[in-house]
Amino acid sequence: METIEFNSNVTFFVGENGSGKSTLLEAIAYKSDFNTAGGGRNNYYEVPSSESALGDFIRLSWAPKITNGFFLRAESLYNFASHIDSLGPEAYKSYGGKSLHKQSHGESFLSLFTNRFGKQGIYLLDEPEAALSPARQLTLLRILRELEQEGQSQFIIATHSPIILAYPDAQILDFDTSPVSQTTYEDTSHYQITKGFLENRGRYLLKLFEE
Repeated sequence: METIEFNSNVTFFVGENGSGKSTLLEAIAYKSDFNTAGGGRNNYYEVPSSESALGDFIRLSWAPKITNGFFLRAESLYNFASHIDSLGPEAYKSYGGKSLHKQSHGESFLSLFTNRFGKQGIYLLDEPEAALSPARQLTLLRILRELEQEGQSQFIIATHSPIILAYPDAQILDFDTSPVSQTTYEDTSHYQITKGFLENRGRYLLKLFEE
C-alpha cells in the first residue's frame, strides 16, 4: 500500500494524462465530502458514480481536520455554474455577485478563487490552466500566495502548466513514476520542454517536422 505525505501548503500533481493524478484528486474530494463534479460540501447535484470510485479505497489523515474547502474542475465549471444559478441570486454573493455564466471562463475561475476560497480550508484544483491565459495564471499565483499567507489553507493542484508549477516552495509529486515520487521544478518535463523550446524554437520545430 502506498502512502503519500503532503509536506507543503501547496502541492502539485504532475504527469501525463491517464497517470492517475486527476483520479486521486477526485478521490480526495470524495473523502472530504466535496461534490466530485466540482464544488464544496453544500453543493448537491448529480455526478457519475464512477468518478468517485477510488474514494472508497483511500484513507486521509490530517491534523487538525479541516471541513471547509472546494473542488474545482475546469472541465465541469459549466455544470457547477448552472447549479449555482438554480439556487437563485442570493447564491451569487459567494461568487462575485453575479452568475458565473455571465463571466468569461477565465473570469469565472478567478471569481471563484477570490470570492469562494477562504482563509482555512483544503482546495483541490484540477488543471486550472485550461481556463486561464498565461497572464491569468500569474494572477492565480498571486491569489494562492495571498491565501497561503492569510491562513491555514492547503492547496492540491493537478496541472500541466510550467507557469503554475513555478509557485515557490511547493511540493511537486510526479505521477509518471511508480510509486509516485517527489521531484523539483527544474526536473519536470513541463519545465525542460518549455525552456528548451523557447530557447531553441527553430531547432525544435525543424526536428519535429523532420520526424
